[in-house]
Amino acid sequence: MSIAKQALPTRTRLNIAWGILVAATGIGWWFGHAAQGDGAHNPIALAGVIVTAFFKAWIVGVEFMELRAAPRWLRHGYDAWIVAVAAALLWISLR
Repeated sequence: MSIAKQALPTRTRLNIAWGILVAATGIGWWFGHAAQGDGAHNPIALAGVIVTAFFKAWIVGVEFMELRAAPRWLRHGYDAWIVAVAAALLWISLR
């Protein structure tokens, strides 16, 4: 088996996930700062904060709570919960 086809070691995958979480935190902070900048209601910034937060929650669930190795129904249930709650919050906050 070639090196390119081997899965990443767990430690490397967790380090990548951590780096993505750090970057997403910066992006979420930037959206939050943009939303409060001029005092006006900025729906794009608000949507960015919500989407970034739920993306981070999904990363934490899949990588750090090890849902990647969980039964299929649990992984898909978690994905559905993330999408449903994020969509509900977006719908409530942007209407």
